[in-house]
Amino acid sequence: MPDLLLELFSEEIPARMQRKAAEDLKKLVTDALVERGLVYEGAKAFATPRRLALHIAGLPVRGRDVREERKGPRVGAPEAAIQGFLKAAGLTSLDQATIISDPKKGDSYVAIIEKPGQETVAAIAEIVPAVIRSFPWPKSMRWGAASAAGASLRWVRPLHSILCTFGAETEEPEVVPFEVDGIVSGNITYGHRFHAPGAITVKRFDDYVPSLEKAKVVLDADRRKEIILNDARTLAFAQGLELVEDEGLLEEVAGLVEWPVVLMGAFEERFLEIPGEAIRATIRANQKCFVLRDAATGALANRFLLTANLVASDGGKVITAGNERVVRARLSDAAYFFATDKGDLPDLDTLKESAEKLGLDLAKPLDQRMAKLDKLGVVFHAKLGTQGERVQRIAALARVIGELIEPQKRVGEMHFGGSSAEYHNQIARAVRLIKADLPTEMVGEFPELQGLMGRKYAGLQGEKPSVAAAIEEHYKPLGPSDHVPTDPVSIAVALADKLDTLVGFWAIEEKPTGSKDPYALRRAALGVIRLVVENGVRLQISRLLNMPMKEMIAAANPYADDDRLIELLSASEAKIADLLSFFHDRLKVMLRDQGARHDLVDAVLGEGGGSDDLLLITHRVAALARFLETQDGKSLLAGYKRAANILKAEEKKDGEGAFDGAVDYLLIEQAGLIEEKALAVGLHKATPAASAAVAKEDYEGAMAALAELRPAVDAFFDQVTVNDPDPALRINRLKLLNQLREATRAVADFGRIAG
Repeated sequence: MPDLLLELFSEEIPARMQRKAAEDLKKLVTDALVERGLVYEGAKAFATPRRLALHIAGLPVRGRDVREERKGPRVGAPEAAIQGFLKAAGLTSLDQATIISDPKKGDSYVAIIEKPGQETVAAIAEIVPAVIRSFPWPKSMRWGAASAAGASLRWVRPLHSILCTFGAETEEPEVVPFEVDGIVSGNITYGHRFHAPGAITVKRFDDYVPSLEKAKVVLDADRRKEIILNDARTLAFAQGLELVEDEGLLEEVAGLVEWPVVLMGAFEERFLEIPGEAIRATIRANQKCFVLRDAATGALANRFLLTANLVASDGGKVITAGNERVVRARLSDAAYFFATDKGDLPDLDTLKESAEKLGLDLAKPLDQRMAKLDKLGVVFHAKLGTQGERVQRIAALARVIGELIEPQKRVGEMHFGGSSAEYHNQIARAVRLIKADLPTEMVGEFPELQGLMGRKYAGLQGEKPSVAAAIEEHYKPLGPSDHVPTDPVSIAVALADKLDTLVGFWAIEEKPTGSKDPYALRRAALGVIRLVVENGVRLQISRLLNMPMKEMIAAANPYADDDRLIELLSASEAKIADLLSFFHDRLKVMLRDQGARHDLVDAVLGEGGGSDDLLLITHRVAALARFLETQDGKSLLAGYKRAANILKAEEKKDGEGAFDGAVDYLLIEQAGLIEEKALAVGLHKATPAASAAVAKEDYEGAMAALAELRPAVDAFFDQVTVNDPDPALRINRLKLLNQLREATRAVADFGRIAG
């Protein structure tokens, strides 16, 4: 079957836009083809810095013929209805319509509309110009003389040519004829800007790709990435070095070149005194280059790798030298920033008030920067105060969290090792400095280094290792795969920072909505969950939120009158409940991503116990999941569902709560059914045993107690008639089933479990 080849050739397309643009092109064209009944076998889009390309395989030559019956008015209907029907159906007279008879509705007109399938070439000629004119570029421009009138085509950069061919493999493909703002479609493309800028005639995709390769253009971005990565690793290995791999940079660089050539440059060893992360940020941000490290020691090397877009006649010496000059200049700037940040600020006398308020030591450079941040009144959020005020809030919260964590800090890997006083002193010290690197020269130039530079500077001024680590790690984890701090000082500070953020934005009603989350609150909540769960920390989140929520509501509404403020403060409980529900939703997402069932979270939360102890919830969910994988668990769930369905039906007749209360055991004895008696005895033993196990947080024991009920439940439903003709027996047996329902609630709300 025929294939379509489309190429849109332009000036440079920004690397960050290329992937999405290629996928947009594919989706827009293929969706339009399918709407016309033109189904294809496969499609793939490509992007280079100068072109978007699309190959669609297995298209038919024309679409399917369409036969449609359009029902019209009854025979004898008013003339206006008749004329409307003829116009809508495309008929000139009623002679072209058919009359059908209906015994109830009488005779009516029907138009039989037969449309031949559209030629695929004609469809493409309609689709592609429309796609080009409405293409969803994030940013676009007009150019040329027509741009002054505002009527010309908008494209990301000036569009130069359009290649569009269609045809079968065994035939000479034809150019799909159309024109967009004076650009006429053809079968011509162009090679590399410098190596092969001349026109290349193309027939179909099979000769398009090799023709471009000969003209020094690698069409596939993934292949360009592979070339860059392999060549970079090889060059590094030859020098006894290792590439510091960077997927984001690799993706960007592959979008900057059509014919990648990797070269190695160098800089003076004296620059290695700058923190390695700063060197990497400098070289990455300014020159889009990779850094290297010593293969033996892992230390950063004074080498870097750049990716050129051509094969230079001198082997790349001039290109490398040019990059080295720029890198040297940027590293000189970084060295200046680093030296400046380690020195004293010139206005120390003006910082004494802030230093005293925050408990800072103005003899230390990092303390000076924190005092400066407070003195300047740098705003965190208009309704949530300054960074200095925020640090004070975090300090109060971290103090409480530290006290709660302290008894648990020797569990598992979470170990501090020092005295209680030292532990709390380090938490307090870390909080004072967590935002201190924000006004530093280095972070001002490279914001992505916040926290990391704070840790470096803290180490240089002699802070304890746990304090320095907390300054960096209070931002972590930044995502589902990021490192989770394990030092108790870092945990306390990171939790306080994230909880302050969440409480603050909940207090001012700035919650995530739909896909919008400008303050990364979902990430913050997930960070809290991972800090708690992965470190085995037991915290009652709602209690931690209570005090800061009220304080922030009051602070965010300083001009509210007393009655209004009382109303706002009384709403804090509702806000805390809403925020806790947000945590539960994030927990469900995390557990689902880990392969767990989110309905089990609902079942555990539905039971109502420990809903703000996130670690407890995960333990209960895990125990419930293991139980439901056993035959006992599956059978008990089935028995519960059957009991719940019966009770639901009978409660509609007798009323809600009609079967609450104690079971009449004498009546069971009189009925003489062994299976009924066995269930009653089993529930009498299992219910308190499960509750006692839950109280001790022995969830496996609770499940085991419930598992003992399985044989009795199965036998009961096999042998006992619940809705007995005797009203007393019926009510007693329904009470027994109600006891079964209540017994399972000791561990979870089984009614929320799917299946």
